[in-house]
Amino acid sequence: MLKYLVRTLLAAMPLSVATAGAQSPLPAVPPTKLRYETLVTDGLPRASGAKLPNGDPIFSSPTTSILIYGNTDALLVDPPMSTGQTQQVIDWIAHSGKHLKYIYSTHGHGDHWFGTRQVTEAFPGAKAYATPDSIKLMQLQATVGRQKVFDVDFPGQIGGTPILAQPMPAGGLDLEGNTILAVDVGHTDTDDTTVLFVPSLRLVAAGDSVYNGVHQYLLEGGKGGLDAWLAALDKVESLNPQIVISGHKNRALPDDPRAIAETRQYILNAKRILATHPDPLSYYNQMLALYPTLLNPGPLWYSGVGLLKQSTQSQSNGNGKGSGTATATAK
Repeated sequence: MLKYLVRTLLAAMPLSVATAGAQSPLPAVPPTKLRYETLVTDGLPRASGAKLPNGDPIFSSPTTSILIYGNTDALLVDPPMSTGQTQQVIDWIAHSGKHLKYIYSTHGHGDHWFGTRQVTEAFPGAKAYATPDSIKLMQLQATVGRQKVFDVDFPGQIGGTPILAQPMPAGGLDLEGNTILAVDVGHTDTDDTTVLFVPSLRLVAAGDSVYNGVHQYLLEGGKGGLDAWLAALDKVESLNPQIVISGHKNRALPDDPRAIAETRQYILNAKRILATHPDPLSYYNQMLALYPTLLNPGPLWYSGVGLLKQSTQSQSNGNGKGSGTATATAK
């Protein structure tokens, strides 16, 4: 992966341009210094009536959208889910005064791309990208996912969700002379996820590979998924980022690389407790005791219920493995 990344970076470096009869190459235009901002939109209550053990309603997780920009142009990472959340992002981009050139979704979960059409209607000409595998999951989320989960939990709050994303170019995107790369990290909280790497900023837009101050969605962690997520974190760490922006974060926390280690430790603690085969309430309470300050315990509760159910089913089948991923879900 790192060898590929280096080759891609070298291939994407600007080349000197020469014309016939020129005595020396023309100087390359230096890249613009990039900056970034984040907007964290609050989670939404679920209309399906799902409750926590204490009777509190379950919400979706707060979701981070990122604006990476130069002097003129900008890239939006992960449009949110609902029309209300997306309008907040549109107003935020408009206030920046930047020209939205690109939209990138780090993976196929609907809460990281359902607002794409609404954004493109507000900013005509912005081109949406994702990796081919992410686009496949988008297709599932836009059909089965909406029918079974999203339109049940959030009725009337999600707009049209056509698949507008094009496959990410192999050489990445150019933002005012800066190369921006999609890096495949595999399974994290769902299949076929990526991070967006901005080498000039040493910035990783981590999507759902890294959480920061929010309970992690582990429901799709059966059948080796949690171990795959641990391997993905190693890939993110190998990029040696100085800035790591989580797709689900507490807006009060900095975008610090230590969130990688914290995400890893959360998974290890979950694996340790799940291995004791507790009942769901015991698992929930043990994790809450370890992480009393994390936001949004909803995913902690229903992930535990689902994973422990998968474990029981696999034991009865004698295969010792989970039942696979649950792609028709909303965090």
